[in-house]
Amino acid sequence: MYIIKVKGKAKIPDYIQIRDENFVLVAYFRADRPMKNPEKFGLEGKEEALQKLIDELPFGKLQKLEL
Repeated sequence: MYIIKVKGKAKIPDYIQIRDENFVLVAYFRADRPMKNPEKFGLEGKEEALQKLIDELPFGKLQKLEL
């Protein structure tokens, strides 16, 4: 899976996109709120590590999601 942080503008908040190996969007959520249903993507128990990654992730740079 891949992750990218999208910069919001004005009143639109920053968002996180998680994409599968074919770059199909599988999750889309606000960067300042925790992901809903992390177990659906095999990320249960990794919420703290995911949030730390999100906080350090640069805007607009697609990265392989490895936790």
